[in-house]
Amino acid sequence: MDDSITRTLQTSVSPPASSWVRFLRSYGPTPNNASLFDEYVSAALAKAKVAPIRLNSPQLSNILERVSSGVPGSVLIAGTAGDGKTYHCRSLWSELGGEDRVWSDPEPIKKQSIDGGRIAIFVKDLSELSDEQGDEALSMLERSVLGEEDKEFLVLAANHGQILERLRSLGNRQGRSHPLRKLIQDAFLQSGSQHERLAVFDLSKTAHRHSLEESLDAVSRHPAWSNCLSCSLDMDGRVCPISENRRRLLGENDGRRMAKRLGDLVEIARYNGAHLPVRDLLALSANMILGHPTAREGLMSCSDIVRIQEAGSVENGSIYGNVFGANLPRRRTLSRPVFRVLTGFGIGEETSNAIDGLLVYGTDDSKLSDAFARLVASDAFYGATQSYLAAQRRYLEGDEGARLDEGASAFLKRMESQRQRLFFTLPETEPDFRFWDLTAFRFAGDYLETVAALVQRKAIAESARARLARGLNRIMSGLLLENTDKIFVASSGGFTHSKVSVLCDSELPARKVSGGLGMAIKLDEITGQPRIDITVVFGASDEVSLLLSPIRFEFLCRVAEGALPASFSNECLEDLMAFKARLLRQAELFRSGLELDGEPLPDDGTLYLNFIEIEHNGHGFSRPIAVRVGI
Repeated sequence: MDDSITRTLQTSVSPPASSWVRFLRSYGPTPNNASLFDEYVSAALAKAKVAPIRLNSPQLSNILERVSSGVPGSVLIAGTAGDGKTYHCRSLWSELGGEDRVWSDPEPIKKQSIDGGRIAIFVKDLSELSDEQGDEALSMLERSVLGEEDKEFLVLAANHGQILERLRSLGNRQGRSHPLRKLIQDAFLQSGSQHERLAVFDLSKTAHRHSLEESLDAVSRHPAWSNCLSCSLDMDGRVCPISENRRRLLGENDGRRMAKRLGDLVEIARYNGAHLPVRDLLALSANMILGHPTAREGLMSCSDIVRIQEAGSVENGSIYGNVFGANLPRRRTLSRPVFRVLTGFGIGEETSNAIDGLLVYGTDDSKLSDAFARLVASDAFYGATQSYLAAQRRYLEGDEGARLDEGASAFLKRMESQRQRLFFTLPETEPDFRFWDLTAFRFAGDYLETVAALVQRKAIAESARARLARGLNRIMSGLLLENTDKIFVASSGGFTHSKVSVLCDSELPARKVSGGLGMAIKLDEITGQPRIDITVVFGASDEVSLLLSPIRFEFLCRVAEGALPASFSNECLEDLMAFKARLLRQAELFRSGLELDGEPLPDDGTLYLNFIEIEHNGHGFSRPIAVRVGI
């Protein structure tokens, strides 16, 4: 850039969106992002003079409806840190006519009169109360829930473990088991379990994809971005990485592909048991747009843009790396649950031969050149940049040292960034380059499709069912069976956890038949996960079930395909072996019942066994063999 232009930009007035960007920056994963706490939002907004980031909250309308209905009893707003408990309390306070001035007072317990002569007592955070205040609030909650108090009711915000521990402690000091503890614990563990006089709103149960979409939209579609339209830092051939990242997040040219893929990752994480609070999702949204490793604390402000453009390092602020905290020190990345969860997918490290071949040889191989131009070279900012192409040439055409570990590190690092970008940009119409191959969960797409089919009460894909059946057969027998139409429940004759089991205890259809025998794949109503149900006895009502988390689903599918990476722990195998042991136990109990009820069999020293044998095509079958013993 010409020096005169640089000086003009540096001495001109602040860019038009600088106040908004500075405010958004405080939402990012900075070492001290106090503005993410609801208590500090109002002050920060007044200083920045921008509109607040607003999230639509379905729970807020439900809470307001409950309080306004006049139904006696209290309200518990529960969740983990960062779920927005205080935000919901403050919003409800305002909806009921409470004054902001009163809410800002340091007093932790506040009262508000509402229609019908009732009084709402607000406790915006149970942890702020002293032991004496906490006991008083919980006693008030007990009287309200048990029907001893109708005029006053409590609106209480608390973490799950916090309120359960307080109730346990209070009960112990009173020499009893507190009557509300089990009631509230059941409400946390069992969705829909509610007491008529205690409305529990668990914010941690909010769907992650919905929360993510709300956060991304609230940040990327904030009205203050309109100021960027007149910013000289993003016109006349200059590229502002902040504006570029926002445009890609909006996804107006690709149907919001990046937001959808990110939503898929968050859903897989949820089914694996991870919980991402709204606070973290907002931090992720801000980091995606503002992240750059050379900026202060890894987050850009408008004052950084000229320097970044001058240094030619716009590509280092790629939104595709910012998703995984590539702009942050490793310690800060690992301190945030959202980045720990997302980096756990291995995106950037995982790959396929086809994709790496494209990235390395795409410019020279005539068979790959069209795909390279379409998928890599078409992105001039974060794809085939001049620095990427130069590193690629050095890797391919340089001396031997350029391809050794140290010499190749620069290009390999760029390949990692390209894999991250391709995960979010590869179209579904590219059969040779599957974006899920760039993750540790290569069958995650099949998992989400299976869940969607079960939710809609449709049949799951036959390919998914076949892989699950083949994976089960291989794990339970330890043999490379290809059967997908039947399930072999195998044993080794005694030790159920043996890795190789050639004795067929039960041979079942891989699809439920009349009488209930066989395997069915259903949706678990509590967890929302798929579930394998197997009945080993014709006409029996008892089923042996196995919940399919994404990890277990991936494990079975990888085994079915004949390859299992060492990164998988033994936990999945142990879970499957325990499942097999329960199947064997159910069959054993049935046979024991037959022996008691039926005619005793003659004991002539003959032992009848069914051995699993394998045909040339890999399909197994059971062969009965009679063994004479004791002769």
